[in-house]
Amino acid sequence: MRNTRQISWIKAARRDFEEFPEDVQDDIFDALTVAAEGGKSDKAKPFKGIDGGVFEIAIRYRGDAFRSIYAVKIGEKIWVIHAFQKKSKSRAKTPQMDVDLIRERLRRLKEVLK
Repeated sequence: MRNTRQISWIKAARRDFEEFPEDVQDDIFDALTVAAEGGKSDKAKPFKGIDGGVFEIAIRYRGDAFRSIYAVKIGEKIWVIHAFQKKSKSRAKTPQMDVDLIRERLRRLKEVLK
């Protein structure tokens, strides 16, 4: 029997995620389930610029890019920190505004879970 971890959401991330197309939501849920079961989906990669344990799920859908950021090293749960549609059509880095938001949400979450 697998030791599956619970998936928890920061409310704002869940709200944004629910605006994604249903197919994108399904793909992200599949990747989160792999993480909850102790693995790493081929759609997930380490999120650069933040210390270890934070991953980005990247989904391309009908020419658009959707992202969900989750953390595996905060408590016993998998925490979904941020979900957004990437507006840049180039392979540009994640916008600094989103990186700052992810850092702030991680900081606050760690404080609350102390």
